[in-house]
Order: sequence, then C-alpha cells, then structure tokens
Amino acid sequence: MQASISLSVASHSSPAITRSERTVEFISNNALKPMKLRFCGLRREALEFNALKWPDSRPAASSGRSSSRKFSASLSDNGVPSKGFDYDLVIIGAGVGGHGAAFHALEKGLKTAIIEGDVVGGTCVNRGCVPSKALLAVSGRMREFQSEHHLKALGLQGPQKVKYRKVGFSDNVITAKDIIIATGSVPFVPKGIEVDGKTVITSDHALKLESVPDWIAIVGSGHIGLEFSDVYTALGSEVTFIEALDQLVPGFDPEIGKLAQRTLINPRKIDYHTGVFASKITPAKDGKPVTIELIDAKTKEPKDTLEVDAALIATGRAPFTKGLGLENINVETQRGFVPVDERIRVIDKNGNLVPHVYCIGDSNGKLMLAHAASAQGISVVEQVSGKDHVLNHLSIPAACFTHPEISMVGFTEPQAREKGAKEGFEVSVAKTSFKANTKALAENEGEGLAKLIYRPDNGEILGVHIFGLHAADLIHEASNAIALGTRVQNIKFAVHAHSTLSEVLDELFKSAKVVSESRTSHNRSAQPPQNGMPCTSVRKKNQAPILQIMSFVFEYLSRLINWLCSFVIKLLH
Repeated sequence: MQASISLSVASHSSPAITRSERTVEFISNNALKPMKLRFCGLRREALEFNALKWPDSRPAASSGRSSSRKFSASLSDNGVPSKGFDYDLVIIGAGVGGHGAAFHALEKGLKTAIIEGDVVGGTCVNRGCVPSKALLAVSGRMREFQSEHHLKALGLQGPQKVKYRKVGFSDNVITAKDIIIATGSVPFVPKGIEVDGKTVITSDHALKLESVPDWIAIVGSGHIGLEFSDVYTALGSEVTFIEALDQLVPGFDPEIGKLAQRTLINPRKIDYHTGVFASKITPAKDGKPVTIELIDAKTKEPKDTLEVDAALIATGRAPFTKGLGLENINVETQRGFVPVDERIRVIDKNGNLVPHVYCIGDSNGKLMLAHAASAQGISVVEQVSGKDHVLNHLSIPAACFTHPEISMVGFTEPQAREKGAKEGFEVSVAKTSFKANTKALAENEGEGLAKLIYRPDNGEILGVHIFGLHAADLIHEASNAIALGTRVQNIKFAVHAHSTLSEVLDELFKSAKVVSESRTSHNRSAQPPQNGMPCTSVRKKNQAPILQIMSFVFEYLSRLINWLCSFVIKLLH
C-alpha cells in the first residue's frame, strides 16, 4: 500500500492576499464550527518535494467559504482514512518533530496531513541546529585558512599581510598582492665607539655641525671618508685617517686609488694610520679631547692613542632590517642584509623564493647606492606589472664627489683579470689623460686619468674608471654602453662635441684595440670604395706618439697661462 502526505491550504479568492489574511481551517471533532488559525509566512517553495505537483482537479468553492488548494507529494498510495474523517492524522507544525511523526505515520499506513504556518523544517532546519552547524563548519574552515601552517601543509599561500603602527596608535593590518622592502640603511658604528653627535659623529651628524674642528680623525678612508676629508681640509681642518686595511682609499681600482692618494691626500693637511682598528673612542668631555685607542688590525695589539678635537665614523652603512618580522616568512638576514636573487626576489633560509616579496636598495646589500635602489625598484615594478626584467648591476655607476671627482662602473682591473683567468679570456687596458683635453686645460684641471678595461677578442667593456674634472658626469656614457651591450668597436664611432670633457671618453674608446675589429678593417680595405668615395681610416697608426707630444705642449701652455695670470694679478695689486 502506498501512502501520501497532503497539505491543505485555505486561501481567499481575492487575488491580493496579505499575511494577515492567510488562514488554515481546522475542523474539530464535534464539527460545530471552523477554527481559524493564523497562517504566517507560507512559503510555497519550501513545501516542494521531489515530485510536487498541483492536482488536476480542484474542488469548487462553496458560497461564503474560500476555495481550497491542495498540495500533494506522492510517496506511496494514499492511505484509506477512517470512516467519517478526511485524514487519519493531522500534524500542525512541520518542524523536526512534526515531520518525524509524519514519516512514521506513513510507515503505519495512515493518511496524514501537515499544516505549517512558516517554512518546512521549523527552527532546527532553518534557524537553529542545521544553520548553526553550517556556520560552525564555515568558521572552522576560515580558522584553517587563517593558519599559515595549515595552508602551507596544503600547499597554499594566503594573502601578503603587512602590520604597521604609528607611534601612540594601535596596529593596522593591510594586505597586498606584492610587497617591496625598501627600508634602507643607517651609519655603521663599530663596537667600542661612543657617538655623542657633537664630538664623535657619523655622516648624519657631520652635515649639521655648528663649527669646524681644528683637528678631526676620520675612521675609514672609503667614499664617505674621502669626501669629508675634502670638505674639512678645504675649511681649514687637519685630518687624520684611521684605516683598517693596509692601503688608503679601498674599493677603488688600485691605479685610480694611488692617483687619488697622490692628489687628494698627500698634498693636503692629512696624515694617516693604516692597518689599525679604532678599538675605543671616547667623546670630548669636561675639557678633555676625544681619545682614540688604536690596535693592530691583525694582531689586535695596542698601537697608539690619539687625542683630537673630533672624530667622524665613516666605516660604511648597515642595513636597517631589524624589527621587520622577517622570521614570519622564514627569512634569515646575512649580516643584516636580506638575501635576494638576480630579480631582487627575497630568498628564505632554505634557499626558496618567498612569493610576492622583494627587497631593494641598501637592505639587500647588492649596491649601497641611492640610484641603484631606484633602478631596482623600477625593475621590480616591471616584474609585478607582468614584464620580466633583470637589472644588470655591473652597469650601475658610482662616484666620489671630491675635487677632482672619481667615478667608476663595472670591474676593477684585478677583478676583470680574475674573471678572465676563470673564464679563459684576455683582458686589455686602455688609458687617456685629461692633459690631452683642451677643455680641462682651459679650466686648469689637467690632472686626471680615464681607464678602460675590456676584452680584446670581442670588444666587451668590462669596466671604466675616471679620475678628473666632472668624472661623475662623464661615466654615464660608459655605464650606458655596458647596460646596452655596446662594444668598443661600435662606440668609438660616436661623435663628441669639441671642445668638451666628453672627448676624454672619445679618445679612450678610440685607443682600444680589438682583434675582431682589425680583421674586419683588413677585409674592408680589400673592398672597392662605395658610392665612388674613397675609404678613409678613422684613426692613424702613428697617432699615439702625437698624443704624447700634444699632451706635453698643452701642459706647457697651461703652466704658461697660470704664470701670466699670476703676474697680471701682482701688477694689479
């Protein structure tokens, strides 16, 4: 026998039915009069079973009574109700209890009706047990997705988050698709040195001094120390360099470094101690001068004690990476520097890339230069915008703004020769003097040298170093040539205005000898002239001795001009 559940709903014949007008008629056993119960919020769709359908026939409406609609879901053959009743059982309420009783009634063969004023399922299904369990399930998944450990176990990464806080305010958390660390650096102060910002200072304080010391010791003779020695000696101070290495001005090409010492240090009021550490520096106090205790850099034995008016700590800069929470992304710094690959992407302690995190500038230690940081930042933006980009750090120039200036790009000569020995290629060097440049002589700045380091087999530019007037401006022709991969045999045909300092580079490139170029020139000489014009040589073979003679003549003329100027000035006085 099949059974069915039917739901009878009474509705007014009026086309517009409001919630308050919906009623359910319940006929009591004594059938004296109908009882009207308010039927709130009937949702027809909630009552649809798998085979919900309207009956084909509907009973006609009796006068004074609303017409009746009947929903039925055929689960089995309709039961036969007891005589005198429409149903064996009517259940008011289709919650868990009601539908549980209804299904059991089906099993017993009872013809059953359910009346529900809201939605089938009642509180449990719609507002209680079931939705609360769904909410708990969703929140549990959310908790799992907030656990980086759980996500990593599933091979998933959550969004990049940055927590920051303004002084006096609570933490803020923001997310981003990509993150760039660009926190820079701070002056590095070795242990044992006490900085008071007045008599023992860093490069940060040196820009805000209210007076010029008579005698200042500068710890470190690199770029920073050399520039400040130029400043202080020009202002009348005596300078003492304290250098841990055995030679002054480290970091430069050795030949350029020697020229710098001969020009920027030896003629000036500068003395120096090399191969020593400043193990302890005490600021001036109570009328006592600044005291500096020196020890041997190798044996650590005491060497000397200096008493000076001030001390400038120019031992370089240290990355500013503490407190960034790098441990949260499994990154360990190396001497404070954040490890990165050639695309400036951060590398964790296991050697794996940290997705979407980059580090530029002084914090990564590749090149502690402002313009290098800018170039790295531009490179990263290219990558996160969808275009692959690798910055050639060998093409980034550096400069020391002394008088005269020093500039460089690429390898030093020892570095280039070491690379050549490993990779099996020869290294050649070409040089030219500022004394052969008319603009330099006219400005009485003939002291200077330009040096080209290159491969004679293919003309690749390995490095360029310049010491002389406006060297920091001249270096960019060489750095751009390295960046663009321009070879010596091509750049030597570039035209430079006369008379300008740029002709120093013009002469430098033209003096380089490339093997492949000489072969090409030999082949060209055997070919007939093109367009009826004779082939002309760009450079004569015997031009090198001529340059030496010209250099001598220009130097002589320069000295003569200086003597005449001095003579005229004396006459005027």
